[in-house]
Amino acid sequence: MTSLVRHVTVDCSDAYHLARFWAAALGGTLAEDDFPGDPEASVTAPGASLLFVTSPDAKTVKNRVHFDLQPQDRTRDEEVTRLLGLGATPVADHRRPDGTGWVTLADPEGNEFCVERSGEERAGVV
Repeated sequence: MTSLVRHVTVDCSDAYHLARFWAAALGGTLAEDDFPGDPEASVTAPGASLLFVTSPDAKTVKNRVHFDLQPQDRTRDEEVTRLLGLGATPVADHRRPDGTGWVTLADPEGNEFCVERSGEERAGVV
């Protein structure tokens, strides 16, 4: 028998606040029993189950693991704009003149993640 990944767990300073950002970013939902001030909050989204746990430790270095997001119903650039509107901040722009590449953003607590091209963009449909 093998194991499966039940959640990807993220330590953070405010579990509920960060879970709300990621639920909005991924089109997911918070658990029904998650409320502001809770020490843990979980997000269920298509393709991901995330658990946010309040920790007293501050983020001090670049993430060793991060999310790579691929938009499903919009372009990479449209998705970057949407995520910035949700509270993400720009970290690095790796887009190339030929349309390839990605954008690195940070969530409201500074955790880096990347936004790649959509499937349609990769196929040259957009």
